[in-house]
Amino acid sequence: MPMTTNPLDDDHFHEECGVFGVWGATDAAALTALGLHALQHRGQEAAGIVSLDRGRFHTHKGRGLVGDNFSDAKTMAGLPGRAAVGHNRYATTGETALRNVQPLYADFVFGGFAVAHNGNLTNAVKLKRELVRRGCIFQSTTDSEVFIHLIAISLYDTVIDRLIDAMKQVQGAYSLVALHDGALIGARDPRGVRPLVLGRLGTGEGASWVMASETCALDIVGADFVRDVEPGEIVTIDDRGVTSIKPFAAVPERFCIFEYIYFARPDSVVEGTPVYTTRKQIGAELARESPVEADLVVPVPDSGVPAAMGFSLEAGIPFELGIIRNHYVGRTFIEPTDHIRHLGVKLKHSANRAMLEGKRVILVDDSIVRGTTSRKIVEMVRHAGAVEVHMRISSPPTTHSCFYGIDTPERSQLMAANHDVAEMARIIGVDSLAFISLDGLYRALGKPGRDEKKPAYCDACFTGDYAIPVTDNLENRTAPLSMLPAVAE
Repeated sequence: MPMTTNPLDDDHFHEECGVFGVWGATDAAALTALGLHALQHRGQEAAGIVSLDRGRFHTHKGRGLVGDNFSDAKTMAGLPGRAAVGHNRYATTGETALRNVQPLYADFVFGGFAVAHNGNLTNAVKLKRELVRRGCIFQSTTDSEVFIHLIAISLYDTVIDRLIDAMKQVQGAYSLVALHDGALIGARDPRGVRPLVLGRLGTGEGASWVMASETCALDIVGADFVRDVEPGEIVTIDDRGVTSIKPFAAVPERFCIFEYIYFARPDSVVEGTPVYTTRKQIGAELARESPVEADLVVPVPDSGVPAAMGFSLEAGIPFELGIIRNHYVGRTFIEPTDHIRHLGVKLKHSANRAMLEGKRVILVDDSIVRGTTSRKIVEMVRHAGAVEVHMRISSPPTTHSCFYGIDTPERSQLMAANHDVAEMARIIGVDSLAFISLDGLYRALGKPGRDEKKPAYCDACFTGDYAIPVTDNLENRTAPLSMLPAVAE
């Protein structure tokens, strides 16, 4: 049965994937499956695990959720070994072909190599053209395979040197975990846009090591957080322990600010900052910037909840669950007709009429992308009897597309790129609409404001300030579709 994009969830940004790796654990594949469960929010289209057992690699991949693919004993028994890497994938468009499901695996002169990649290579089309001319044969449409071919043709001897050689040729925002017969490797791009953390299971000589996209994946397997993998760092883990190198020239860090707003799980700690606390601080700052008289503060669940709590506390207006989410509507759904699409929001969200009727309501959400879902939610809240509906958004207006690993529409489909706030309020149907300012967002993250000359984060979706060259977007607009990798794997 073909997988379809959920019409109930098409008006949010989507992270592209989560990565997880284990070294030195007797149940490495099972731990990896648990870690991928914790990272399920980062990708729901497909999942895969590659394990290593005494020099032999074992692979299982499948479309759907982690639990759909790694819940039976037979599957897990086919993934033996003390080391493993895993990947959750979110596909940007079309069918999730099994050949695109990661980790990708290849046999090299030095042996087997598996890699799981989070992010997007912004010069993948250019590199792919060059590699194809050299005779490389691509087996997938994912930009992650560029790493495989660059490693394969490298003239360096060691695996690490080949990986460094590949990383020096790619542009983009990425973190990755890789496995070969000898070590588990983790790496982040020089600006550290995408996250990666290091954890430890146990102590002393018997300790096992874990790398993951977020700390919530460490928590589920009982691993202690050790530290973030640093931007531009390559961490190697083998039976002797952990080693680290930073082979790239230092550049200003630009961690993705949307991890704090939406992508990371609320119970994760990102770059030393608890996500839940940060989202409450964003909500409080939003209340200070854009107050409004009302009876209730209502989150758009689930992503708007912490910000709404912060808004409520700062404004002194009661927080209530005026919208109830149905958690059993997944990303796979019946083939959508226009009628089903129209009813979709009601299947995912239900208005709590007893709480909303006759009330002035402040709706708090994390972002407005196309605006279609916001409009339907406002209609639902008004239909439940709200006399006023005000919307407050815990991110600045999204005016630019992301090319660094986040699935975003083209600018022509971004509501904030084509309308001012007053027009957006009219289209969505609210009595007032306000976004947190960019400086306010930075203040909520503990900064005095945004330093125009040296921003602390990647905020290109709000500013158009692309710190990493978007080579393919600028130079390959007319590239044949057969040459284009699936964007933002």
